[in-house]
Amino acid sequence: MSHHHHSEQADPAWTAVDAYVESLLIPADPALEMAQRDADAAGMPPIAVSPAQGKMLMLLAMALRAERVLEIGTLAGCSTIWLGRGVAARNGRVVTLEHDPAHARVARANIERAGLSGTVEVIQGAALETLPTVGAHVGGPFDLIFIDADKESYAAYLDWSIRLSRPGTMIIADNVVREGAVLDETHTDPRAQGARAFNSALARDPRVEATIVQTVGCKKWDGFAMAVVK
Repeated sequence: MSHHHHSEQADPAWTAVDAYVESLLIPADPALEMAQRDADAAGMPPIAVSPAQGKMLMLLAMALRAERVLEIGTLAGCSTIWLGRGVAARNGRVVTLEHDPAHARVARANIERAGLSGTVEVIQGAALETLPTVGAHVGGPFDLIFIDADKESYAAYLDWSIRLSRPGTMIIADNVVREGAVLDETHTDPRAQGARAFNSALARDPRVEATIVQTVGCKKWDGFAMAVVK
């Protein structure tokens, strides 16, 4: 099932609106700009959250009065910095899990430069191996969980996220629409299949109430899942 949206570039109008939003609502941000520059220099894929999406994560952390945040998938730490800013005023903690040692190194430097090394802990290793002990790092269930890692493991990450939650915990999972690829059950991309499996698991799981919101912008056409633990 091919869509005309499957171009390499985002729609220019979507990108222009993102730039407009940033100019209005997101002031120049040296820590994030340098983090993104270092991610590019390290050859990381350009898949970090946009500034508008990152600020949404910060606002969710603030609105939830989150004190314990879990992130699965650090990359260069851009989303991590936003989450850290969302809990720093309450002396909250962010634990972020990163599989790739090089990514973890870049993320730690970016987090330190953003003044958040006292707030954020980067745990390097395969998330499915580090998740069983991650609750011990913050001494209780998480208030907000952001899943943005390998899509093939998303359904397993959902199960772990719920187990590490309390009633009222919010779980956000990025990239679950994939330019509509999730509509195609025969899609050959394992990432699309992983997102589809996650979306199905989300729908079936009696422990959560959930929705999926589509997004457009500089990150093209995608969407995020939002769930609250019952």
